[in-house]
Amino acid sequence: MKLTLRQMQYFEALARTRHFAHAAEAVHVSQPALSAQIMEMERRLGAKLFDRSRAGVYPTPLAERLLPAVIRILNETKAVEEMAESSAGLLTGKLRLGIIPTIAPYMLPALMPRAAEHYPQLEFEIREGLTADLVDALLAREVDLVVAALPVSGEGLQSRFLWRDSFVIAKTPGATDVLAGPVEANDLPAGRLLLLAEGHCLRDQALDVCGLRQEGKVFNFEATSMATLVQLVSSGMGLTLLPEMAVPFENRDGALELVEFADPAPARDIGLIWRRGSERVADYEALGELITGVLATAAEKKAA
Repeated sequence: MKLTLRQMQYFEALARTRHFAHAAEAVHVSQPALSAQIMEMERRLGAKLFDRSRAGVYPTPLAERLLPAVIRILNETKAVEEMAESSAGLLTGKLRLGIIPTIAPYMLPALMPRAAEHYPQLEFEIREGLTADLVDALLAREVDLVVAALPVSGEGLQSRFLWRDSFVIAKTPGATDVLAGPVEANDLPAGRLLLLAEGHCLRDQALDVCGLRQEGKVFNFEATSMATLVQLVSSGMGLTLLPEMAVPFENRDGALELVEFADPAPARDIGLIWRRGSERVADYEALGELITGVLATAAEKKAA
């Protein structure tokens, strides 16, 4: 009997998600390919690993006993890979980067060419997703590193602050909802604020930092992208908050009027998150320096 690392990866993903489609997505294969490897693993073991029914997929008692050992093997294998990659020099080989959608479109276009220039042996594998999903992927070793807004909770995680990204108020030009700044956060007009949907950390930051959790402060609409919010605001539907890094992209045509907050302006802290004990901390620190440089350059261009 011989099990492969691929089979163990598929087994761990299915045991964790308890859903064939979700497990296949987690390991980036088709559902039939994952099912075939699970069946082959069961054949080699001579025992059933999962109970399949309309109610779901559940690990058998044998699978529950095997799971800790499989996770340990996968973790040790990943540690060996990280050691090999770190010994080859800074930022070489593959780096699986998770990044939230309210940062990705504004940072990646500048970061990717800068990284290629300074670290030509680096190969990015990018995953965009919500913070909670990316943290789960990080803990499951599906990504190596996450760029998100801090703080992020989770045992066994380490983070590094990169940049403070202030918010500005975006409104339709000439609208009287908010007059000329600077504006106190608590003075935003009730019922006129448009925010991203639940699950986006930018929504939670806006609600908390600006004290907007009171009923009636937020318009009854939840968008899934910043671009949607911008279009709604430009059509006169209300107000929204934009991170400074998004302004050159989302208001390039000048369709919005931007109003600043009074000091101290509400902001989000952007940072890197990785697994504590990773062998590639030097890589992550180097990438952090690169990202900070990219964001600083963008801020200087905006201020010029």
